[in-house]
Amino acid sequence: MMSADAGATEVLIVGAGPAGLSAAAAAAECGKQVVVLDLGMRPGGQIWRHRDVATLPRAARNLLDRARRAGVVIRSGARVIDAISPNELIVEHGGGAHRIETDALVIATGARERMLPFPGWTLPGVVGIGGLQALVKNGLSLSGSRVVVAGTGPLLLPVAASAADAGARVLIVAEQATRGALARFAAGLLRKPAAIGQAMRYRWAFRRAPFRTDSWVTAAEGSDRLRAVTLSERGRKKAFDCDWLATGMGLVPGIEFAQLLGCRIDEGAIDVDESQSSSIPGVWAAGECTGVKGDAAAIAEGEIAGRAAAGDRSLPPPRQVLRQRDDGRVFGRRLAATFAPRKELLDLATADTIVCRCEDVRRGAIDPRWTQRQAKLWTRIGMGECQGAVCGPACAALFGWETNAPRPPLGAPRCGDWATALAESRAER
Repeated sequence: MMSADAGATEVLIVGAGPAGLSAAAAAAECGKQVVVLDLGMRPGGQIWRHRDVATLPRAARNLLDRARRAGVVIRSGARVIDAISPNELIVEHGGGAHRIETDALVIATGARERMLPFPGWTLPGVVGIGGLQALVKNGLSLSGSRVVVAGTGPLLLPVAASAADAGARVLIVAEQATRGALARFAAGLLRKPAAIGQAMRYRWAFRRAPFRTDSWVTAAEGSDRLRAVTLSERGRKKAFDCDWLATGMGLVPGIEFAQLLGCRIDEGAIDVDESQSSSIPGVWAAGECTGVKGDAAAIAEGEIAGRAAAGDRSLPPPRQVLRQRDDGRVFGRRLAATFAPRKELLDLATADTIVCRCEDVRRGAIDPRWTQRQAKLWTRIGMGECQGAVCGPACAALFGWETNAPRPPLGAPRCGDWATALAESRAER
């Protein structure tokens, strides 16, 4: 068994972002033995990625302190690679594969960026919007670099601000949504002055760069590395010489582990009830994997899921927590409607544009009339190491396919370790 004493793991949390930490703290405060598994080297998830705890926002520090005081065990650098059942998982950690058993499971696997292919998007120097932010947080120097930020969604602002603070010359921030849609979205934030104030601070950080709506990248150019990008800026083509392009078309829930367990998926997210329970008994889900809605709602969902997984039925969740969760769900629906990728973005890929980076499958090799299964059989699209994590959402947008249903093992573990853990499980039955 895993060194964390699998037999004592009453509640297991997969994911150490806002939702996972909140769920872990809530379950531990109910008296349960709680273990959190997370792929990152430090807890906090993508949104709170950090090298120094002092750089974290107060909400993150408070939640980490709360989890530690409650006795939560956090296993960083751990990846779930298979599930014998919802109560027995195989986890890659510490250089090997181990089995870990639990009485209750909470999935808090967050979300990932959606990339839509366009000519040149695989060039070095072209990164996801959140990817550039992660690089900066991990110490990347952008001093003197020319950066273009283009895509959609509220994440554009903090990433542009981070790049500017890191010494970059931000050339332009391009939002593909229309000016009217963005104005209506902003009007909906009038009841949240803190959010408006934060947006204004971000905008001030890159104040020397123009912010354009109705604008998007049509191509990236370069031989061995990115040298320039072309934007469609309100109907006109405009080229920018640059060193970095941060781009992305919003976030999609991370549902692969839930799919492996057989959880019901609804509109690309894990389907949960009011207690955050999934369709599989003994499995709860919280945070962006149940629908992208922001960190405040993720924390609220984690609180509800953690208490439910711990079997706490003494009192209903606090009214403030329920309101925070429900407000987040409304916000998530507005977010999806405002920043849905426009049709023009689906027509950017040429026949020679790579769609599946793992297997080097190009757009011209795919017949849009094929089903997903036919495409996998003929081209191997979605069968690479990432198991469709990147090309899956892109193909869903381009061809209307369902996202890939993963097969074990998840990730790319050493097959010998995985096989040994499977054999040990079978031997004990």
